[in-house]
Amino acid sequence: MLTPTPLMRLVTGFWSFKTLAAAVELNLFTRLAGGRTITVGQLCDEYGLAERPADTLLAACASLGLLTKQPGSNSYRNAPIAEEFLVAGRPYYFGGQVRYCDERTYLPWHRIGEALRTDRPLTWDPDTQESIFADVDPRILNLFLEAMYAASIFTARALGDAYDFSAHHRLLDLGGGSGAYPIELCRRYPHLRASVYDLPHVVPVAAEKATAAGLADRIDTVAGDFFTDEKLPQGHDVILLSMILHDWDEPTNRALLARCHDALPSGGTIVVCELLLNPERTGPPEAALMGMNMLVETEGGRNYSETEYADWLADAGFGSIRTVVFDAPGANGALIARKR
Repeated sequence: MLTPTPLMRLVTGFWSFKTLAAAVELNLFTRLAGGRTITVGQLCDEYGLAERPADTLLAACASLGLLTKQPGSNSYRNAPIAEEFLVAGRPYYFGGQVRYCDERTYLPWHRIGEALRTDRPLTWDPDTQESIFADVDPRILNLFLEAMYAASIFTARALGDAYDFSAHHRLLDLGGGSGAYPIELCRRYPHLRASVYDLPHVVPVAAEKATAAGLADRIDTVAGDFFTDEKLPQGHDVILLSMILHDWDEPTNRALLARCHDALPSGGTIVVCELLLNPERTGPPEAALMGMNMLVETEGGRNYSETEYADWLADAGFGSIRTVVFDAPGANGALIARKR
């Protein structure tokens, strides 16, 4: 029998997110790292909460699969997913993504109807700001970089499983942010060296992450702007664009792919890693809803289909185009193509 229950789940979806965000803000999962447990009373004492909200939070986190309750006791501990991804300091810590969405995009999303009517971003004003993070509190910029790192580090691992980089020697991560992809791929492929190419205020973060990962001797940084620099950095046999093209409109993306083609040697490879829509543009939801988020955060961005990316790559002069698929927070697949 058809019921409105699925609609109710959509209506209340933000309840789940805000419960997760509140627990991350309290560092609850980090407190429970390593198998430690907590009771309602301990949560009250340690966090200064009254009994009702403490009990409600633990029950809600357990219902979402973030905590487990010990049989026959009143103690809660991290569920495996929280232990792996929500403990600060862990390699695939996802808390940066949670905090960025909570502090930067959650409230603007309340005005999504305005974005639909005006076709203008909600997190910044193109009339008064040069770019999305111009004149923004540095803390918010750092949150963004941590969010991208959180989404990218595990996605890079999935990409490294789905596509064999062993034939490549020198990777250029275009708009590479904090350097998550080079870090993860260089860990997996010991012969690989990489460069992170991004804006001058971003590359120091990538250099710091590479050093912390013990990879400063294999990962370098190049400061620049892939729209205004005369040429893209040379000397790489593979260029990666991960979660880049969804930020821009079609003409901009076509121009950027042409620049990548010019920068690669004959036989060089390009990897376009994204949340790909199906050819019918009816899903999957994570790709389609990311497109909605591009209305909130960009002037011309949207999510594109595998077919659209393949057409643009072919028109830019690439051949042997194929797609690999995987399951990760930042992307569900990648198009691989070679310069003829």
